[in-house]
Amino acid sequence: MSERIVPSGPFRLRASAEFGFGQRHAARFDGVMRMAFALDGTFEPVAVAVRQAEDDGPVEVEVLGSADVDRVVAQTARVLSLDHDAASYPEVGQRDPVVGKLMELRPGLRPPLFHSPYEAAAWAVLSARQPALQMATVRDRLAAEHGRVFRIAGQELPAFPSPEALLAVDRVPGLPELKVQRLHAVARAASDGLLDVDRLRALRPEEAHAQVLTLPGIGPFYAALVVLRAVGFADVPVTEEPRALELMGRLYGLGRPATADDVGRLSEPWRPWRTWTAVLVRAAGPLLGTPEER
Repeated sequence: MSERIVPSGPFRLRASAEFGFGQRHAARFDGVMRMAFALDGTFEPVAVAVRQAEDDGPVEVEVLGSADVDRVVAQTARVLSLDHDAASYPEVGQRDPVVGKLMELRPGLRPPLFHSPYEAAAWAVLSARQPALQMATVRDRLAAEHGRVFRIAGQELPAFPSPEALLAVDRVPGLPELKVQRLHAVARAASDGLLDVDRLRALRPEEAHAQVLTLPGIGPFYAALVVLRAVGFADVPVTEEPRALELMGRLYGLGRPATADDVGRLSEPWRPWRTWTAVLVRAAGPLLGTPEER
């Protein structure tokens, strides 16, 4: 079964498919973006093959599995930030010349999100104080052994296990017992609805952040990751991401990483897309020189 999503504003699927972070590996785009994930609410394993025939054009979502197609497509839209009317997003680049140059370097980039707050919180537990590549391998093995493996457009991809399945895992090779206990805490929170995406979206971002902070092993940085890169708030200033602060300091000639006060001042022209623009800074900033070099 296939459905179509029509983007409002610029969108290039290639930019999302080649953007690697968290549970998603950066990969060479072959025309298909493959995703397997636990469905919001029911945690049923599902998979999609996403295609786009032309830049900024309609996106075709092929749904695999027996779940409700509309719900799978809605979640896919959120993951790709296609659930926003982004017609005004390019205006940020007109107001801020630095952002305009970044948009030229990464045209059509929207923030690709974690599949769900549940998966983002699990990744936060896995990756805290650990090498990301090593933990990505652990995550993939955990999904392959305790989730469901789909064959998507000629490639196999596992969906992360449901909270019930995760709670049944007693040990994970490569993880200390404390991290397994914390994964269980995430699974219980997801089962209880604490990590429900609609519930978190109904809160103010700072309220959602405070609630995610109650999970054991998740500090301010990872709570911000869950809230901003899984719930999908588009207009929150990013003050907890060291690399983004470093890049802002360089791009705007501060001579040091940006502070929270700097972010508040510099990101004012970015409204109502401050989160999106911060992700663009993180993705394209390394390709742009300092003010003196420009």
